[in-house]
Amino acid sequence: MTIFQELKRRGLIAQMSHEKEIEELLSGGDSVKFYIGFDATADSLHVGGLMQLITMKRLQDAGHYPVALLGTATSLIGDPTGKTDMRKMLTPEDIAYNAERFKKQFSQIIDLRPGKAEIVKNGDWFADIKYLDFLRDIGRHFSVNKMLTAECFRSRLEGKGLSFLEFNYMLLQSYDFLHLYRAKDVKMQIGGDDQWSNILAGADLVRRVESKTDAFAMTFSLLLTKDGKKMGKTEKGAVWLDSNKFSVYDFFQYFRNVDDADVINLLKMMTFIPIEEIEEMEKTLEGAKLNTAKELLAFELTKTVHGVDAAQKARDAARNVFGGGAVDANMPSVTVSEKQINILDLLIQAKLCGSKRDARTNVEQGGVSVDDEKITDVNAVIEINDFVVVKKGKKNFVRVNSKN
Repeated sequence: MTIFQELKRRGLIAQMSHEKEIEELLSGGDSVKFYIGFDATADSLHVGGLMQLITMKRLQDAGHYPVALLGTATSLIGDPTGKTDMRKMLTPEDIAYNAERFKKQFSQIIDLRPGKAEIVKNGDWFADIKYLDFLRDIGRHFSVNKMLTAECFRSRLEGKGLSFLEFNYMLLQSYDFLHLYRAKDVKMQIGGDDQWSNILAGADLVRRVESKTDAFAMTFSLLLTKDGKKMGKTEKGAVWLDSNKFSVYDFFQYFRNVDDADVINLLKMMTFIPIEEIEEMEKTLEGAKLNTAKELLAFELTKTVHGVDAAQKARDAARNVFGGGAVDANMPSVTVSEKQINILDLLIQAKLCGSKRDARTNVEQGGVSVDDEKITDVNAVIEINDFVVVKKGKKNFVRVNSKN
């Protein structure tokens, strides 16, 4: 089975500019340079970015050469795709810091040794480009009428409007492909399917300017729930890859608790388990086997992001807590200064609830317990001599330690 066939079999490929040519390119035996762009708009990637890194790793393992592009220039503008409002403007210093954080997360998944892959920054080539020259040389290849039909622009125009600053984003991203094609012989850009308009525009620009036919665009399926919503959001916010922003235990539990209908799809798209094994698993996936598959999914993804030792600790902690065993030292924990604290404040400090209203609702509905004792009084004061285990619902546990 070729890498192209495997990508299709796993349900990863969404759209392609030239299917036959791309299949021949990826399956022809030669190493192909391809790139994915990552705008450094946060200090960590989340699970959407993880999907891209895993796809890069698949292609790298098949003998191809990944180029990870850090958008240190495009991050100054911000991609309007999927946003109802203009993104927060970041300083160059913020972007540089975020880019360095991304590099560390890349290295956890992709082999970045010389000759295996590389990281580039588009700020390195945009810094010397003159605006009038860019408009004359690049802007003339873009039709405003055509750009306005792109979903990334159309949805904003129908809503709160689109700034001219953001309207330039497609031109800049397209130029990235042209530069990498010229400087590094990159033949293909890939990315999430919500980037299809931008990615296709880049391939088209290369073909127009260079009068060549070997620039290609391919997008991959987005991580969606069975209801069609993007995955990666929780009550605590985004599912970040940085363990300081989203704990290893919470990361494990997020995937351990995915909807039954999403398990097989995630195993196919996000893990390196042989596709044949997943397809066999799919035939008998029910009851205890379903829970086993969920735990396997959580373990494999946690291992990919945080390493095997962290994955084993998270799995052991989850088994202990949900199996009724002893409190595990690896379960998520917080420390509070108070020895006596109102239950609503405790839920907020434990990051189990985002507001007092949320905390009050959970307590009144009987969804909160402390050391396995259900708490229904919103005025209850919890005494913490050493630590207590606070639970919200069936799946959210935090050990709360007393500071003194």
